[in-house]
Amino acid sequence: MVNRQPGSRGGSPRRARTAVVAVAAVGLLAGCASAGGGASAAAGLKGSSSDVLAADPLAAVRAAADMTGRTGSVQDVTTLQTVSGSKKVELHGTADYDYTTRLGRMEITVPPGGTTSGKLVEVVSPGVVYMQNSGAKVPAGKWVKVDVRQLADGNLVSSGATDPATAANALRGAATAALVGSETVDGVLLKHYRGTLDLAKAASATGGGAGTGMELAGRTFTVKKIPYDVWLDQHGRIHRIVEVFTFSSTAGSTAAKDQVQVTSTSAFSGFGSPVTVSLPAAADVYGTQSAK
Repeated sequence: MVNRQPGSRGGSPRRARTAVVAVAAVGLLAGCASAGGGASAAAGLKGSSSDVLAADPLAAVRAAADMTGRTGSVQDVTTLQTVSGSKKVELHGTADYDYTTRLGRMEITVPPGGTTSGKLVEVVSPGVVYMQNSGAKVPAGKWVKVDVRQLADGNLVSSGATDPATAANALRGAATAALVGSETVDGVLLKHYRGTLDLAKAASATGGGAGTGMELAGRTFTVKKIPYDVWLDQHGRIHRIVEVFTFSSTAGSTAAKDQVQVTSTSAFSGFGSPVTVSLPAAADVYGTQSAK
């Protein structure tokens, strides 16, 4: 039975307990801890067409979040694969992210076996995530508001997906980068890079609420050099990104049997296409009054 997220702490107030209920919705990921899109990328690329992919691999990777953000918006097909011992679980979802408002909406399909199943809907903003269908105690149609500081991993993976902005921002902390090769996908020539990144450095480079989650995850995850693969177009924009996170199912343990590996894969498309994301109305946020 899932009863903790990576590095969880006790003694939390009611609002923090509500957050744990929300996270437990996808606790089946680790089994013992809560912890590519094919859309035509060639069509409708917007943003600054003057942006050019840097010749230096490390510079190209570190600039990818900014290059992608200048398009204004992205659509994302995401997969989160978790391996804990002999157990493997995959969650799939889609997302829209608006870089102008800094709001994203994700819909994640949760398989049976946890405290909830079906579709988990999330609205993410810098430092805060809203979850719908997050647990049996939350009324239908209501949202739970969670400050990412209440989550040991900063919501990088504990809610079942890595949101598009965070996946991209993590590359700001790239420590190494090597050009693997080139390939054409949906008519777009992409450069494939591979290396490791440091979440603490990514958090510092990103700053604000958007960096908070990565800072927390950087402290919690047991593997500090995060492996990544990323595919960038000629303008330096992200088309596909894979990041591998590792945390312990038992707080503080470095034993191999306690390690949980999460592979987050995001495929970006629809650069600059109009998206509409808004925060839930205050009246629809469960427990707002009692949390004050």
